[in-house]
Amino acid sequence: MYRVSREDRQVAEILERRVRRAVPGVGVACVRKGEIASISTRGVASVINEAPMTSHTVNHWFSMTKLVTATAVMQLVDSDRITLCDPVARYLPQISAPRSGAPMTVRNLLSHTSGLPNPFPLRWVHAAGDGEFDSREFAADLLVRHGNPKRGADGRVRYSNLGYVALGELISRVTGQRYEDYVREHILGPLRMTRTDFKYEAGFSDVSTGHHPRVHPLAPLLRSVLPSRTVGESCGRWMTFNRFAVNGVAYGGLIGSVEDAARFLAMHTADGTFEGIRILSPASTRSMRELSAHGRRLDVGLGWFRRRRARSAAEPHVEHLGGGAGFWNVMRLYPRERAGVVVMGNATTFDHEEIARATVGR
Repeated sequence: MYRVSREDRQVAEILERRVRRAVPGVGVACVRKGEIASISTRGVASVINEAPMTSHTVNHWFSMTKLVTATAVMQLVDSDRITLCDPVARYLPQISAPRSGAPMTVRNLLSHTSGLPNPFPLRWVHAAGDGEFDSREFAADLLVRHGNPKRGADGRVRYSNLGYVALGELISRVTGQRYEDYVREHILGPLRMTRTDFKYEAGFSDVSTGHHPRVHPLAPLLRSVLPSRTVGESCGRWMTFNRFAVNGVAYGGLIGSVEDAARFLAMHTADGTFEGIRILSPASTRSMRELSAHGRRLDVGLGWFRRRRARSAAEPHVEHLGGGAGFWNVMRLYPRERAGVVVMGNATTFDHEEIARATVGR
């Protein structure tokens, strides 16, 4: 049984300092060898009502969702329903062949080497509870408009949210299920991630509000560019956001708690199992963190990546960041130690590095 901790002095001091200066609320979890070792929280879920940030508070995952999508794809590889070498056009004919170079494969989508563009996703959100929004229609429209790569899959990393939107559609085509339903049945359910879903209507009561500094160069842009009803009221130094959902569910649509994120990460530290439940084979789990594709800023595996400036770290790690309007997160795995850390906060950006390192003793 893990401990919900406020007692680790070094971590507590760092959290207190960050909460005062940069973020209203933070949750941080440490996992070791397939188990959740500790969870600490500080601050508030909302500056409006000052509800406390807890281990159950629901935050936007944004691009940390890509690790769940990659895990789902590797489950299909484990069950021999697809291979990493399969051409994407076999499942998604709306993605055309490139003008030059090799056609893209499933591996290329996972490793951001597909050649697909990365359209700016600032407006890829809608008000929570908007029953008229159709995620499949959104994905289909994006792939029709942008699924015509100018370059082939040349092995060079070019980060693409669109590539993971495509993977969500591929999962749906192969399984006959909506991407969201497949993830609920095969990942969230077995891991008992009961405080994580793709929509607030799942019955969550302890929900975090997104925050952005009210006096900030980007504040006017967010107010003018984001869809109506997204920006909420201001309080003190913070501009807040009303509840919203991310349009591209497979690239960034999950919302959930730091405790649930820790359950998912613990599974990856134990080569695919958590509390006796196997989610992924050891071979597939390890292959996800093999950094075989390289770019100017990132070395990438199958979902996991490492920023190139971290190559010289004393203890190698892989990670995925997740950030957008009002939230900033990181999920990091230290393979040699079979340990990891999740940091989730409700401000558009803050320095997570000191928190992450202190939590795992780096």
